[in-house]
Amino acid sequence: MGNFLAGKVVAVTGAGRGIGRAVALAAAAEGARVVVNDYGVSIEGGEPASEVAESVVKEIVAAGGEAVAVADDIATMEGGQRIVDTALAEFGRIDGVVCVAGILRERMLFNMSEEEWDPVVATHLKGTFTVFRAASAVMRKQGGGTLIGFTSGNHQGSVAQANYSAAKGGIISLVRSAALGLHKYGVTANAVAPVARTRMSANVPMELKEIGEPEDVAALVVYLLSERAREEQITGQVYTIAGPKIAVWAQPRELRAGYAEGPWTPERIADFLPGTVGTDPMPMLEQLRAMAEAAAKKERPNA
Repeated sequence: MGNFLAGKVVAVTGAGRGIGRAVALAAAAEGARVVVNDYGVSIEGGEPASEVAESVVKEIVAAGGEAVAVADDIATMEGGQRIVDTALAEFGRIDGVVCVAGILRERMLFNMSEEEWDPVVATHLKGTFTVFRAASAVMRKQGGGTLIGFTSGNHQGSVAQANYSAAKGGIISLVRSAALGLHKYGVTANAVAPVARTRMSANVPMELKEIGEPEDVAALVVYLLSERAREEQITGQVYTIAGPKIAVWAQPRELRAGYAEGPWTPERIADFLPGTVGTDPMPMLEQLRAMAEAAAKKERPNA
């Protein structure tokens, strides 16, 4: 057992499998008492079961740690609140929450149904909000705490995952809003965009050049939960970890502007915008072209 998180109480959603499980185990190994949340659904959103959360608790206890399972649905306000209430009831405080839970329902945008859109956005984005909301109310009074959301490189966009991409982009904005709004209360908020071998990554239709293991992601999360990260005042950031690589994403900012006198008209903008303001290159379009070329050659594309 380590002591990177000694004395802290941490709740992890989606902690029954994959990255969430690795985070829960790593946090416990570093001295945290852990609330293990998993609704127990498949990545497609099948019927829930509580056994996966209970099994992780048993692993933590067998290793000498302390943990409790909560099988609630974080897509509901009651579910998010119950995770925090359980931490308070069992351990007396909540120092960090890590929102990993997620599902996939892939479909092209023009074919996507409401039944495929709503559960994905509810689990990823609303599920992060419900836990952040409940935890931040307690952390504000405590005078400190850490919120960690899970995003994805797909926040840049995705061919067949508009629901997932929209939710992951929303999580980044939620994290940055939390960082701004809670800074004066000593609460930090950050996002992690992992690239690791999990049930979800197994469905990626390309060879990933940079990919790691769930344990790599867990190590970064433990650091962000720790006092070492708080001392560095790390907040409002988005980090990718992919095997040996750690990267930080740029903050959204105005890229280029142009000014003209007088009122704008469509014709004036047509003459002015392309040459003066221009566009921001979209690397994923080039990646799509490369994938199409590889597919035409019956090759598996790289990313």
